[in-house]
Amino acid sequence: MHCKQVKNKSGWVWECFSDGPRNPATGKRRLIKRRGSTKGEAKKRVELAISELKENRFIHDVNVTFDKLANKWLELYETTGVKRSTIRIRILEIKLANKYLAKVPVSEITHYMYQGMLTDLNDKGYARNSIIGVNASVNLVFKYAVKNRLIKSNPGQDIVIPKRTVTVDELESDELQSFYFERHELDLFLKEVINLGMRLDKEWFYTLAFSGMRPGEMIALKKQDLNFEDNTIRVSKTMYNEENTIKGYMLNTTKTNQMRTIGMSPKVMQMLKYLVRKNDVHKMKYRRQITDFHDADFVFQRKNGYPYTTQNVYYRMKRVLKLIKIKKKLTPHSFRHTHITMLAESGTDLSTIMERVGHVDPNTTLKVYTHITDKMKKKSIKNIDLSYDHILDNLGR
Repeated sequence: MHCKQVKNKSGWVWECFSDGPRNPATGKRRLIKRRGSTKGEAKKRVELAISELKENRFIHDVNVTFDKLANKWLELYETTGVKRSTIRIRILEIKLANKYLAKVPVSEITHYMYQGMLTDLNDKGYARNSIIGVNASVNLVFKYAVKNRLIKSNPGQDIVIPKRTVTVDELESDELQSFYFERHELDLFLKEVINLGMRLDKEWFYTLAFSGMRPGEMIALKKQDLNFEDNTIRVSKTMYNEENTIKGYMLNTTKTNQMRTIGMSPKVMQMLKYLVRKNDVHKMKYRRQITDFHDADFVFQRKNGYPYTTQNVYYRMKRVLKLIKIKKKLTPHSFRHTHITMLAESGTDLSTIMERVGHVDPNTTLKVYTHITDKMKKKSIKNIDLSYDHILDNLGR
């Protein structure tokens, strides 16, 4: 290390300099210079700077921007075996973060800056679950940066996810009720599906209503998944079709990566058995005539053998709802919530419901289950009032 006195605007100071570790990006030597009011102070500053460079030696350009680093992380993330549907969600979440951080060097992103981004997303009305998703994806990028020593610490650590204040009206309203069928609504819908439904509508919606399956799981069912002797269905896969094209489908494992077998109503299984037989007859008759017949034994197949998409199911359901004038925000997934209510009302315990519908996290099940059991409690209180009405009449005297 070499030291000398140099003059600046304030007077004479000591300047020390020494060789630091080579620049990992260029391989060139780096001269580290620091100044101090005394020779000892300048030397200590040089030694500290060299120590920090050795400890936090960068393997990439320290000025790499967030969007470029995020792309690098996504390339690596895609090799980890995650489902394409998950990758697509990560891409969308990173895309939203890029609106704020794209051209900012990762080393310059601060906790304050990042917290401001999440707060602004909340102020713009993004759902809390969306903000949680963005935070999860961006934090994976930050952790990648820390691991590769592009930054010392994660600016997303100890971040606060904004939470919109719930109003009294929202608290008092029964929002959950608008996302599933009440008993009379389900009865009306399924009756009218038989009268007004198009090809496969009856089979789709009765299967969804009485199985609790996710729509993607239902349309992925194959002939071998149905056991007509035991009246059970094996749920081992789900349909993914990013472009919603006839031939562009993929079969993935279930959302929880677990297979389950569910018992079904014999009447529903009889309906599906008849459908499978029709498929077999159709296949034998037309396989030679239809040059691109897709022989994959899907239960709910098009005339050329290819499966439908969840979007097809959604539009068919929307059509029926419009015809029977049910205006609630119902989707094919609503049958899943409805099925949970059916099980809860029949006295099925929570763990059995979770196993049947394939829930690992009990929160979603609990939300519906608690709602229904609360309704049952109110009904029980009403029944008590009716049973002891003659005693309660004494209160009026």
